[in-house]
Amino acid sequence: MTADKPRGAKTAIWQMLIVAFFWGFNWPAVKILLATASPLSLRAAGVSGGALFLLAWTKISGVPLTVPRTHWRTVAIAGVLNVALFNIFVVFGQLTMPTSRAAILTFTMPLWAALFAWKFLGEALDRKRLLSLGTGALGLIVLSVPFWNVLMQGGNPIGLAFVLGAAISWALGTVYLKGHPIPAAPLAVTTWQIVVSAVVCNVAMGLFETPHLDHGATPQMLAFAYHIILPQAICYILWFDLVRRIPAGTAALGTLLVPIFGVIGAILLLGDWPTALDLLGLALVLAAIAIDRSRAQPGH
Repeated sequence: MTADKPRGAKTAIWQMLIVAFFWGFNWPAVKILLATASPLSLRAAGVSGGALFLLAWTKISGVPLTVPRTHWRTVAIAGVLNVALFNIFVVFGQLTMPTSRAAILTFTMPLWAALFAWKFLGEALDRKRLLSLGTGALGLIVLSVPFWNVLMQGGNPIGLAFVLGAAISWALGTVYLKGHPIPAAPLAVTTWQIVVSAVVCNVAMGLFETPHLDHGATPQMLAFAYHIILPQAICYILWFDLVRRIPAGTAALGTLLVPIFGVIGAILLLGDWPTALDLLGLALVLAAIAIDRSRAQPGH
């Protein structure tokens, strides 16, 4: 048994790195796809593909998809906040600012979740959490410096609004789901959230834009296959297997790596180099999340 523990820990670390890598490199993949696709069409196709993949996987693996009827409202609300609005805001954010900055700003979401958990769930704001929120707020101020001129002139920094909208919608969905637990398999709950999101994205596409999705060129075909199979489907499967085997707080530390891989991917695939302010903001946001995670899991 003692020999199996180190092997299990090593497997979990590699799994965590793989998930963070694929989610991180999804940011430049989406930017590549936006060159030949309208935003809502891209989201409708990507999330629908992920939903179909997950439905097939749950069927093959024997995971029960049953959710009690009384909890369907919770699934729908969480799906809209956690997946649909998050994905829609992110894709429009990427149209308005460099990919690296969008990734960093969006990953302020655990800090918003801590604030909403205090407001709506009554979770205490102890010294570590206050330090975490203060550090994250400083990082947010640093990252918003490029938008100050627009704000001072009375303009609307729409890109900043989109990425912060993504972070806030994800945080609200997470806190809502925590306050309304669903007695069903975690993978089933996630799969139905993505199905709900696919419906929302397809309706939004039909209402607000003329569908356009041209992935005939090789870079777009590869990016689209990557986008559906890895970040939208396989990463969720790996993630819930990881959470099942190790403490959730420990697994969540892996999310610290996602914006780092997002920045690396933006540099390698797009030539999108972060500014000194972006890097300082990234360091502050990561420090804030690490402080909060150390509070949540003092023994790990």
